[in-house]
Amino acid sequence: MSESRKSATDPFALVREIKVKGPAPVHLWNPPFCGELDLVIRRDGSWWHEGQPIRRKAMQKLFASVLRLDEDGVYYLVTPVEKVSITVEDCPFVAQVLQVTGSGVQQCIQLTTNMDETITLNARHSLQLNADPATGEPHPTVEIRSGLKALIARSVFYQLVELAQTREHEGQRETGIYSAGEFFVLATEATV
Repeated sequence: MSESRKSATDPFALVREIKVKGPAPVHLWNPPFCGELDLVIRRDGSWWHEGQPIRRKAMQKLFASVLRLDEDGVYYLVTPVEKVSITVEDCPFVAQVLQVTGSGVQQCIQLTTNMDETITLNARHSLQLNADPATGEPHPTVEIRSGLKALIARSVFYQLVELAQTREHEGQRETGIYSAGEFFVLATEATV
């Protein structure tokens, strides 16, 4: 039976295929805008449709695989034939698990999101630390793919802080984290 024939008879074939292949090539698709979908990704990473939580992880992952952030700052679910806007309260993903290999400058940090995507913190998947404008609290994020970011869960951020090291760089004392040959600055202070 052909692959397309299997997809037609087995509604979960597409979900299994996405699990194996990863995100769809949404950057290659330019379908017409078809309106707004009442779908919200909340700050905690939960997905809600018409006020009800989407509890099936496979469905969340299917939607996440066709998620795109366009230059207009709007999040869309994109297929080859249509594009619908959705609401994202903060970041579309949440980094929930941290794994460390090596130490010091040789250290590599892997983060896994609530959608089971794992990335290595590096130049391509960089850590950004901003402050929440309303509370002043740290708002750590990491680039996952194509402008889509993950909010780093508080427990994971605390683990990152425990890994922090201090170095002298260009007349400043920097506190940060090494991963994959990069140093991600968390705080700086001038040295006299």
